[in-house]
Amino acid sequence: MQNLFNGIYKNKKVLITGHTGFKGSWLALWLKEIGANILGYALEPPTQPNHFELLKLDIDSVIDD
Repeated sequence: MQNLFNGIYKNKKVLITGHTGFKGSWLALWLKEIGANILGYALEPPTQPNHFELLKLDIDSVIDD
């Protein structure tokens, strides 16, 4: 996948709203894999366990309303 974007997102800052949801957590994983620096902003995940916590992504995360 890294070749597909050829470094476009490498070391770029990306804001993801809703990063604790199903789609947002997949997007965060994908962008992290291709080298993006991610800041996520979202509500508290509605379930335990949840996909975001299971991924254990090393990203900056803000949980707020």
